[in-house]
Amino acid sequence: MTALAVVGAQWGDEGKGKVVDLLADRADLVVRFQGGNNAGHTLVVAGRRTVFHLIPSGILRPEVLCVMGQGMVIDPRVLVEELDRLDASGPLDNARLAISDSAHVILPHHLILDRLREESRSGSVPVGSTLRGIGPAYEDKVGRRGVRVGDIFRPEQFARILSATLNHWRPLLEGRGAEVPDVSSVVEETGRLAARFEPCVTDTAGLIHERLEQGARVLLEGAQGALLDVDHGTYPFVTSSNTVSGAACAGAGLGPRHVGGVLAVVKAYTTRVGEGPFPTELPDAVGERLRDAGREFGSTTGRPRRCGWFDAVAARRMTSVNGATSMAVTKLDVLTGIDPIRVCVGYEIGGGPARGFPMRDMDRVTPVYREFAGWNEPLGDIRRERDLPPAARAYVDVLSELAGCPVSLLSVGPGREQTIQVADPFGG
Repeated sequence: MTALAVVGAQWGDEGKGKVVDLLADRADLVVRFQGGNNAGHTLVVAGRRTVFHLIPSGILRPEVLCVMGQGMVIDPRVLVEELDRLDASGPLDNARLAISDSAHVILPHHLILDRLREESRSGSVPVGSTLRGIGPAYEDKVGRRGVRVGDIFRPEQFARILSATLNHWRPLLEGRGAEVPDVSSVVEETGRLAARFEPCVTDTAGLIHERLEQGARVLLEGAQGALLDVDHGTYPFVTSSNTVSGAACAGAGLGPRHVGGVLAVVKAYTTRVGEGPFPTELPDAVGERLRDAGREFGSTTGRPRRCGWFDAVAARRMTSVNGATSMAVTKLDVLTGIDPIRVCVGYEIGGGPARGFPMRDMDRVTPVYREFAGWNEPLGDIRRERDLPPAARAYVDVLSELAGCPVSLLSVGPGREQTIQVADPFGG
């Protein structure tokens, strides 16, 4: 296998960061292919908790090259903050990080627009934006008025593009009483920040292909989850990019033949941050227990996550859309002590069974549940599948069967070492 794509198969926060960090020990490159600092990947290594919003999760592996692909949108200020935090533990070798010169840049007006847009929805249901400027940055990208990383280092070109872009947005900004950013100030400040990571900026697509020709093994890291995909998710309560495995090719610069497998990551239950339909949500004591035991608070926003039972209908749809070759189940340990455990195995609409996957009617469906026995034994020290309590093993088998995908990894705690390998995700 040349490349393995790691994607979320729920509404994000599935534990992709831990999975990528674990598998990076067997990879040469980790490539983040979409999204921006609206994502947050949490790693726990030797008891130390680290959160990355932009830099790929393989950065804690000293032999791995981390790549920020052209499908990303990058806030220079946030990137510099992450680099500074890494440097606090020892200077980061610039040769270990590659940043696409074609990735688009999040600029001050994007944050202003994001805030204004969310405020304008106050009379209706807000989308739940993280207010990081992600959507407006992608909007400038598809509108062909965006600034790319490579433009930052050509100040005259940067100023020309930004001036035209701000002229496009000026009526909206001034109409809402917002200050239009000064072009020269933005160019100067962004250039100052970019000097920090300029040695890392390169043609990442060409770099990835060079390494593949040398036999490198590549991990493709997605952000958010498939149910937040702008085409396949619960629209309009979605993110602004494609989060499914198919986006890995465009966002990294690879052809489909280079991707040999897809690892879909799911929690043993389901969570969601922000607004939008969530059929299995538990607004009760069980939901609170899951939130507390699983530390379910957004690593980007700090917002409490909505918690609910595992939705096997949604999971099966998303493993199918992603072409998943195996599945990683995380936070199995959080379910310890809950008995019975329920799993959504179907939907009803208007008192009758729903047909297919009713994405347009997700706010109207009623989940149909099956109950399964729980367990009381702690799982954190277990390293072999056969040592799991019988009820836990049976539960994992049920999730695999209902989602239509074999399980390759089980996470039984936040630590890197608290993982059970059931099969090789790389297919070896």
